[in-house]
Amino acid sequence: MSLATPEKIQRLRESLYVKAKQEPECRFHFLYDKIYREDILAYAYKLARAKRGAPGVDGTTFEEIETQGEEAWLRNIQKELKEKTYKPQPVRRVMIPKSGGVGERPLGIPTIRDRVVQTAAKLVLEPIFEADFDDAAYGYRPGRNAEDAIRRVHGALKNGHVEVIDADLSKYFDTIPHSELMKCLMRRISDGNVLMLIKMWLKTPVEERDDKGARRMSGGKKSKCGVPQGGVISPLLSNIYMNRFIKAFRKHGLEERFGAVLVSYADDFVVLCKRNAPQALEVIRKWMARIGLTLNDEKTCIRNPYAETFQFLGYTFGKMYSPRTGGAYFGARPSKKAIAKLRDKLRVILRPTNQKPWPLITKELNAILRGWANYFAFGTVSGTRNTVDQYVRDRVRAFLRRRHKISRGGSMKPFAWKRIHAELGVYAVSKAPARKP
Repeated sequence: MSLATPEKIQRLRESLYVKAKQEPECRFHFLYDKIYREDILAYAYKLARAKRGAPGVDGTTFEEIETQGEEAWLRNIQKELKEKTYKPQPVRRVMIPKSGGVGERPLGIPTIRDRVVQTAAKLVLEPIFEADFDDAAYGYRPGRNAEDAIRRVHGALKNGHVEVIDADLSKYFDTIPHSELMKCLMRRISDGNVLMLIKMWLKTPVEERDDKGARRMSGGKKSKCGVPQGGVISPLLSNIYMNRFIKAFRKHGLEERFGAVLVSYADDFVVLCKRNAPQALEVIRKWMARIGLTLNDEKTCIRNPYAETFQFLGYTFGKMYSPRTGGAYFGARPSKKAIAKLRDKLRVILRPTNQKPWPLITKELNAILRGWANYFAFGTVSGTRNTVDQYVRDRVRAFLRRRHKISRGGSMKPFAWKRIHAELGVYAVSKAPARKP
């Protein structure tokens, strides 16, 4: 759900952006009082509420807040911020299955209270740093999205940038050095209260519980690197630090030296060169080391898209062939990994033990399928979409056959593919609009 920004807040954000854009050396001082402004906290709560999310270590839910009184709850936060008694609570860490079902990955869940304060801070700070960000950065920025980055990569390939540095940063969000990040923040912020607020979030401990409920804490005041796990403010902080690399890329003229095009999305980036990509990669590797980051040697390599493909943001890029003419072209299509992730999600919904009514199951299926079709709408998608539709029909048939106790030798007429879409209401991704290069 998208919430319109209130006019007064929008005017504030615009004025901060304009001043930062017009005065690149300006350091902003009077910011802290804006973070605890009543209207900003109220809007921050609405944004957090729209994203839903589980409770943090305190167990407080949105329903409980609203039962007790949202306005009084927000006034208490405002009071803590104003009196400088606010202290973030530990982040609750849970382990969730990785896509593909192999292994687990940690998920950080701050309390709703901390999510709201971080959102308020982001509303105030984002326009200041947005004025500094380079056009090469696409991730977690207003008015920009993954498709813009995908189109930029595709366009660079078509324009002859065919020596591709397929880069992978090792644990970027966990390794951002606090001291260097704070220097980046202080170039634009001189308000000590805001800087202290960010320092507290960087030092927030993480709470884990084992199977028996025993508590284990990590991080905290001794931690020297990493941005808040699961924090609303983390994408902005990560973009601020990545901007150091992008500025070096511009300052040292890699475009002119190597014909290089940089496309960055948070911690994921590719560099498409016209020449001497190995030399460009060595320069990038040295820069990363200087700012405390590390390229993953096993995953970082140089690709030749004439002979092999590479992946970026869920897409596979490389040489493809027209089924109509047989002609070769540089194209982009959904990656095998992206298709596998989709299938994993669909299998969970259509598992035999799911006893939900069919309309609810259809609603869940369609939300996933529509989102997938909207994201993978660029480039060469028709063949993949047809394959996805066939997979969905097969899974739906198998699910309904079990539910209605129809044997394998029984008639499949009730579950003909046209009926699955037209009468049972399952979304057909092949019918979704495609967006051409």
